[in-house]
Parts: sequence; structure tokens; C-alpha cells
Amino acid sequence: MNTLSIIEKLKTEQNASREELVFLLENITDSEREELRRAAQEKSLKIFGGRVYIRGLIEISSYCKNDCLYCGLRRSNKNAVRYRLTKEQILSCCEQGHALGFRTFVLQGGEDGYFTDEVMCDIVSEIRRRYPDCAITLSLGERSEQSLQRLFDSGADRYLLRHETADENHYARLHPDIMSGARRKGLLCTLKKIGYQTGAGFMVGSPYQTIENLADDLLFVKELSPQMCGIGPFIPHKDTVFRDFAQGSPELTLTLLSVLRLMNPRVLLPATTALGTIHPKGRELGILHGANVVMPNLSPREHRKDYAIYDNKICTGDEAAECIRCLSGKLNAIGYQIVTDRGDYKSE
Repeated sequence: MNTLSIIEKLKTEQNASREELVFLLENITDSEREELRRAAQEKSLKIFGGRVYIRGLIEISSYCKNDCLYCGLRRSNKNAVRYRLTKEQILSCCEQGHALGFRTFVLQGGEDGYFTDEVMCDIVSEIRRRYPDCAITLSLGERSEQSLQRLFDSGADRYLLRHETADENHYARLHPDIMSGARRKGLLCTLKKIGYQTGAGFMVGSPYQTIENLADDLLFVKELSPQMCGIGPFIPHKDTVFRDFAQGSPELTLTLLSVLRLMNPRVLLPATTALGTIHPKGRELGILHGANVVMPNLSPREHRKDYAIYDNKICTGDEAAECIRCLSGKLNAIGYQIVTDRGDYKSE
């Protein structure tokens, strides 16, 4: 077994065994990493051209009933600033985003009991009525199958639910006992069954994570075959029990983006804000390693710093128009262009 043969297998077969993935991640050299990067970029360019899809992120609530050990929004964090957007504020964000060329809105928030099915279905159906040319993505954590079906029937197209880690023992070390990795993975299957374009994802470098865990994540994503997959480095938050843990590696995150692109050629793969937070050119590097999505923030500027899952998040003070101009310039400089397109998943 050698790393170059594994890279070649990823290119030709779009798959590798757990043992091969572990070996690759543990032994890859800088020159081999560049070979992997080039292969992932070429695959992305072949399928998507130099097109990068934008998603307008609207962070609707910093309230959360959960107490995940790594998250700054965890219920027990007494220092967290809590807010929730009104329906009118959310619609205003959509209006501004649509004028700027966004054709996907991502409504993201903690698991906030205020946003019942009645409240959320009303918001989703109004966005659908006003912006029939746009995709509506939800990222609101775990909800019942009945709830997810109602939201889908109201006009939601996509749902993002990061599995965080495919290993249930590792999951248990990052979450309170009441939460279950098996249930979370099961909900991803439920989302696909309902008909959502479904997004999974995991953290890189989270506490107690092993290379074997990462190999399992790659294989889980391959088996699930989601339409989207968001990965980003773990970044500690000062008000959590993991505040003194090291942040995830940008280099490893970029390597995993490339592997994901080769294993799942058509997946919609973001260059995440977290990657841009730990490296000054993180999002551009993500695109060059096979990613094809960026998610500028459309949230009201006065609340962006309050949606603090991790510390030092970038772009919390930018106006949406300023942020998109800045991103567009950075991507143009590396030969890519932002497109005003829903950017739906296409199987062929």
C-alpha cells in the first residue's frame, strides 16, 4: 500500500477502504497532497466549471435547548447573547439578499422552541411566495419526521444537519447523554426519504478525534450520498469545556475537502467560514481544493457577533454587499466567479 496508489484509486474508483483512508491521512507528503489537490480541483472544474455558488446565511436565533460541549450557543453558557429574529427581519434579509443576487437562503439557528412548526411553516411559505426563483435551505437541528415533512410541504428545498462525527462513542464525548449519534444519522436518512436535498458534515480536529474517526466520516458520507457536505475545522469557544483544546488543522481540513470531492464528485461542498477564520485565505484555498460553495452572511449586522458557535468568526462587521464584493474579488483573483444561481444538486 502506498499513498499515490490510493490517490489514483480515489480518482478512478471514487472510493477507498477504511484502511486505505487512514494510511493516506497519516502518511501523505506535501507533494502528494498537491497531487490530491490538483485532482480534486480538476474534478470540480470538469463538473462545475469555475462557478462558485453563493448561499445567503441568515442566523435566525442564538437560543438553543441543547448543551453540546463544543458550542458557544450551548444552553448552559450564561455569557451567550441571546436573540431571535422576527418574521419581518428574516424577510428583510431575504429582500436584501435577493437584490444582491442571492438565489438560496439558508435559515440557520439553534434548536429554539419558539420556532414551532406553525411559526416556521409561515415563514417558509412566505419566502416561497415572495421569491419563487429561490431555494430555501433550513439548518435548525433535530426535528420530528412530521415536522420536517410539514416544512418541506411549506416550500423548504434543502436541510443541513451535520452529523459531526460518524462514530457514536466519539459523538457521546462531544454531546450530553440525551443526544444520540445514531438518531442524528437516522434523521439524515429521513430527510432524504422526504425529498430534501440533504446536507451532512463533520468537524475536523474536534476533541478526542482520531484519524480512524475521520476515515469513518468519509465512508459515512460516501454511503449516505448527500447532496451537500459541510466540513470545517474545530475552533474552541472560550465559554465551553473545550476552550483549552487546540483548533483543527487547516491543512488536514483542505486534504479532507479534496478527498470528499474525489469520493463524491457532484456533492455541493462549501468552503466554510470556519476555514476562513483559521486561515486568512481559507475560503479561497477551499475552492482550490475542490469546494464549490461559499456562504456569505445576510444576518442583521447587529446580531452577527452574537451567533457565536466558536470564537473569532470572520465578517461579523461587514455589510452583506461589502462581504459579497470582497468574496467576489478574492475568487476572481484565483480564476473563479460567483454565480447568481440556485445551484441545485445535479446527479448528472
